[in-house]
Amino acid sequence: KKHVTYRAFKNTTDRCAAFLQGIGVEKGDRVMLILKRRIEWWYTMVALHKIGAVAIPATHMLTDKDILYRCHMASISCIVACGDPLVLNHVQKARRFSPTLRHCISIGPTVPNGWFDYWRGIEEADTFVMPKRNKVTDNFLLYFTSGTTGEPKMVMHDFSYPLAHIVTAKYWHNIHEGSLHLTLADTGWGKAVWGKFYGQMLAGGTVFVYDYEGHFSPANLLKVLQDYHVTSFCAPPTIYRFLIREDISAY
Repeated sequence: KKHVTYRAFKNTTDRCAAFLQGIGVEKGDRVMLILKRRIEWWYTMVALHKIGAVAIPATHMLTDKDILYRCHMASISCIVACGDPLVLNHVQKARRFSPTLRHCISIGPTVPNGWFDYWRGIEEADTFVMPKRNKVTDNFLLYFTSGTTGEPKMVMHDFSYPLAHIVTAKYWHNIHEGSLHLTLADTGWGKAVWGKFYGQMLAGGTVFVYDYEGHFSPANLLKVLQDYHVTSFCAPPTIYRFLIREDISAY
């Protein structure tokens, strides 16, 4: 269990932005994040926003062909990945055929040769200097659609996008400064920014990050909701169907 205050979050995202600037990430660069539910996703997203680079969240289920396609379509210059050997292997395979991909970063514990170590980079980073202020019309977030018909399509958002999700957090999730909110979603999906990032933090709530590996366990989730006194919860209907099959009265 780890608690992160908004002040600590600000300081870490500053250092992360300085690290990324130091390796050459600039405003407008396309950076893909394959970070599962790791807290590094939150840090890196805000760091990229401070620089003015374009964040491209992606699921860890992408194969090397999927990564290669995205690198070509979006001219991705940097990938930040979790240290999962399977994910790293897929990125390594795609990297050989992606001329725009200049840098790869691993959050560990595995950091392949030729990759930057995320936390070492943050520790050794210079003081962050905010570049030219971003405009509300600047691009900052890019998603690839699921590709249910044909290849995935790119959808770009500008800096006005987070403001719309104040409504999501305040009036749908009912978030306020005393809230502890859990949205169950991989950070590669759009639901992550709707449900556990922009609006929830802008409304002053506490975002609960439930990071787990392996198969989803309804009983484990119910225990988490109980033990940590989560006050607001959001998940797909399938998750609720799993939960109501458990003995909820035991929690």
